[in-house]
Amino acid sequence: MNPPKVNEYDYINFLIATQKAYSCSEAERVQPESPNAAAHDAITRLLHRMEPSTEQLWQEAQSEVRLSQGILVVDDSTLDKWYAEKMELVTRHWSGKHGRVVQGINLITLLWTEGDRHIPLDYRFYEKSVDGATKNDHFRSMLATATARGFAPRCVVFDGWYSSLDNLKLIRGYGWSWLTRLKRNRHVNPDNTGNRPLHEVAIAATGTVVHLKGYGFVKVFKIVAPNGDIDYWATNDLNLSELQRLQFAEFAWAIEE
Repeated sequence: MNPPKVNEYDYINFLIATQKAYSCSEAERVQPESPNAAAHDAITRLLHRMEPSTEQLWQEAQSEVRLSQGILVVDDSTLDKWYAEKMELVTRHWSGKHGRVVQGINLITLLWTEGDRHIPLDYRFYEKSVDGATKNDHFRSMLATATARGFAPRCVVFDGWYSSLDNLKLIRGYGWSWLTRLKRNRHVNPDNTGNRPLHEVAIAATGTVVHLKGYGFVKVFKIVAPNGDIDYWATNDLNLSELQRLQFAEFAWAIEE
């Protein structure tokens, strides 16, 4: 059997060097001149041999993280594929970048960060038609894996998409703190007079403790942007200061980058 013409390091170097095009045809085009240069078919075969493995990612990341320090961040991103009709993994997703539903590949990522360093730990491809798992299922699965690996983070930060009661209670059950955004229509009870939508309640930028329906007491921060947009950040750490909230939110922004 002839040895393969390319290996994973050749492909990784291509991904690092390329600017726009990431196809196997492009990888063939930019190969160094050689009488035995790899064709795009050889690169395609390499990718089929290299099944993605989250365990391999963890093996690389394990020595770079501190289990009881830093925060965990969960978010998903969509690589839009406007013209893909029969491409695997391509389904319809909401895209924050485009502000609407688009066709693309959705990747859910778990990141560890302490502000200066950002280490991806785990990931899941959203492909409900194949494995039946929702984004929330993947969210809970990655956190369950993280706790099994011994993580005890200062906080878990995630987008409002994952702020269901089941997810919040799961994180609380691990003994961890969480920080997320809540929609303006989430029901809270601020003064033991009954539940009402969050946007009808007086919430301070420095944080106000309220009772979240179905969960318990949380601390909510009302953040007003210069353009008038309002975000409601919430945490189960009732002692979390606005400065700490801002720090965690800035740390979490690294996953967007």
